[in-house]
Amino acid sequence: MKIYLLGICCLLALSGLSKAEDEAVEVDGTVEEDLGKSTIGSKTDDETVEREEEAIKLDGLNVSQMKAMRDAAEKHEYQAEVNRMMKLIINSLYRNKEIFLRELISNASDALDKIRFMSLTDPNVLSATSDLKVMIKPDKENHALHIIDTGIGMTRQDLVKNLGTIAKSGTSEFLAKMEEGENGSQSDLIGQFGVGFYSSFLVADTVVVTSKNNDDEQYVWESDAASFSVSKDPRGDTLGRGTQISLFMKEEAYDFLEEHTIKDLVKKYSQFINFPIHLWTSKTEKVEEPVEEEEKPETKEGETDDDVKVEDEDDEKPKVKMVDKTTYDWEVMNDNKPIWLRAPKDVEQADYNAFYKSFSKDSDEPLAHVHFSAEGEVTFRSILYVPKTAPYDLYQDYGKATDNIKMYVKRVFITDDFEEMMPKYLSFIKGVVDSDDLPLNVSRETLQQNKLLRVIKKKLVRKALDMLKKMSDEDYEKFYKEFGTNVKLGVMEDHSNRNRLAKLLRWQSSNSDEGLTSLTSYMERMKEKQDHIYFMTGTSRAECEKSPFVEKLLKKGYEVLYLVDPIDEYTVQNLPEFEGKKFQNAAKENLNLNESEKAKETMEVLGREFDTLLNGLKDKVLSSGIEKAVLSTRLVGSPCALVASQYGHSGNMERIMKSQAYAKAGGADTNVQKKILELNPFHPLVKELNTLYKADPESETAKDLANSLYDTALLRSGYSLRDTTAFSDRMDKLLRRSFNVDADAKVEIPPELDEEDEPKAEEESAEESAGEEAASEEKPAEEAAAPAEDTPVEEPAAEEAPKDEL
Repeated sequence: MKIYLLGICCLLALSGLSKAEDEAVEVDGTVEEDLGKSTIGSKTDDETVEREEEAIKLDGLNVSQMKAMRDAAEKHEYQAEVNRMMKLIINSLYRNKEIFLRELISNASDALDKIRFMSLTDPNVLSATSDLKVMIKPDKENHALHIIDTGIGMTRQDLVKNLGTIAKSGTSEFLAKMEEGENGSQSDLIGQFGVGFYSSFLVADTVVVTSKNNDDEQYVWESDAASFSVSKDPRGDTLGRGTQISLFMKEEAYDFLEEHTIKDLVKKYSQFINFPIHLWTSKTEKVEEPVEEEEKPETKEGETDDDVKVEDEDDEKPKVKMVDKTTYDWEVMNDNKPIWLRAPKDVEQADYNAFYKSFSKDSDEPLAHVHFSAEGEVTFRSILYVPKTAPYDLYQDYGKATDNIKMYVKRVFITDDFEEMMPKYLSFIKGVVDSDDLPLNVSRETLQQNKLLRVIKKKLVRKALDMLKKMSDEDYEKFYKEFGTNVKLGVMEDHSNRNRLAKLLRWQSSNSDEGLTSLTSYMERMKEKQDHIYFMTGTSRAECEKSPFVEKLLKKGYEVLYLVDPIDEYTVQNLPEFEGKKFQNAAKENLNLNESEKAKETMEVLGREFDTLLNGLKDKVLSSGIEKAVLSTRLVGSPCALVASQYGHSGNMERIMKSQAYAKAGGADTNVQKKILELNPFHPLVKELNTLYKADPESETAKDLANSLYDTALLRSGYSLRDTTAFSDRMDKLLRRSFNVDADAKVEIPPELDEEDEPKAEEESAEESAGEEAASEEKPAEEAAAPAEDTPVEEPAAEEAPKDEL
């Protein structure tokens, strides 16, 4: 029996071993079969292909249809030159990827323009749809961005020709600019060589273009930047007419799928496109949703209708609750219309103000505006504005490129960083320029040198100056307070418009105590035989009015302009004349006051009388400070004045030059110029000096008086003293003489004020203070050690102290 049981066990063991071997073979076969489909296996396995097909989805096409369409598609390779260009675009342009949307919207606008133009002669071309628009639909789930238009569309041949090749003209230049240009400006070349569509690859790995033209069936163009394919759309005619561009975005470009990003880009670049731009947007709102009611309890046996509680009418109404619901709809992004395309008479002032605030980000309304269109060599429309207030850093960053002028071509924003669109002195002007004549097949650098752009700049400047000229007196006063320095800088920088700018200048005048006057008004008030426009420079009006140089001018009734800004004298130097009248600085020589012949004879007689003094001052007493000494016809109450030569520096100019950051130490640049000393022969001090010097040319009194007069002339003429110590010594002598103080009297100082404290006394004082501090420190310690009054004092305590110490 035992042998029989043992045999059965052996048979069962052998059968189990055989089954395990069979299972092992099946497992091995399974592993071998699945090896090629591993996720870490070849990228050409079935699962990988399936994942790729699922990654790129088109509406209405499933995975199998996509695969069939790709298998049947015509495969094309890019030309070598195009392939080279594509690599440059993808690998080199990192700074401004956002321009891809501008280019695609511009292309869509061109397609819509073409179909609209064709409809003028053949209305049937709009049979599929007459709604001309651009639609943008982001698909976050599939990381895709769709740009759809109802334009003219493309045939199969158009897809191959327009998207598979690039026109020869401009391509080589584009490549050269790309390779030679700096990294900071390469993205500006996009859209200016007819390669705007390829900017899509800045943000997308794969681009799919679906297009339907009236003359052909619907086709699908697909590219991964390495090659492209074209195939007939298995869905048939889904567009009706137009083009859909689907961008399957790179991971770093997912931000372009956000609504706010798309809105910002449309507003920046394409808000003035002629056709409406719709964006597929989501909106979350509160809605009412019915609440499911619980089942009413059934009437129990024995209960009557009277026993059932009657509900109020309000309870019979369905119960609802508020929930968040997300809805999707198309939203128009470009409600703002380009008002510069309308006739000025059809635009209200409120429209101009609203448009200014929308593009300038200025909360204030503009002070003035001009709306015009120009024709001739170049046709363009423009609106220019004058801000109400100047920016705080207007002169700190003077000459720095601004973005105040927006350049549009066919309502598409191109750039706002042209350095020379407006001259530096008009950099505060804000506005828009829209032209259809500017070429876009050249780089921005070349465009800046384009002849048409120079024509636009010239006309903009003329219109801006005319706008300022036509402002009311009240508004221009506000403008000049903010931007008056810019007008003066314009006189210095813009020689071609110097006369126009001169009419805009305003200065204070001796004719009026308040307000400013123009040169035109000054000319109207000039005296009959007046040949010059007289002006005086200084730090303030009060300084100019009290200057010795204007004494005779004001006495004879001549009007004098007061130039109190540091830039004024530079401005006048660049404005030699105005309407035939030359400017004359009252502080310089050759001041012609139309003296009579009798006055000239009197001055000749006085000249002979003062000849000795004049020569002595020039050759001896003041030889180091003056070029010559002459008798003056411009002084009335002042004894003398220092006058600059015709091409020398006035006192005001010397002060300005010395205050410059680059001026040399000590004013060495200006002090080398000697001045002309003009003496008033009718002043008592000058008469006394003449008498003293004639009596004794070596007289110290005469020399001190001459030097004192010279020093006071320096100060009153706006110059600085060369030697302040010598001036102080001379004033000391004159004061002593005036108050009968002995010239040899010395300053007597009491001896005790010169004595110094002895060091020993200081040491003793220090020791005493140190002893007091030590005593004050010991006193609290003794108080702490002393027993309290209420505690009895015991003698043994003192004996036990040594034990405590141990």
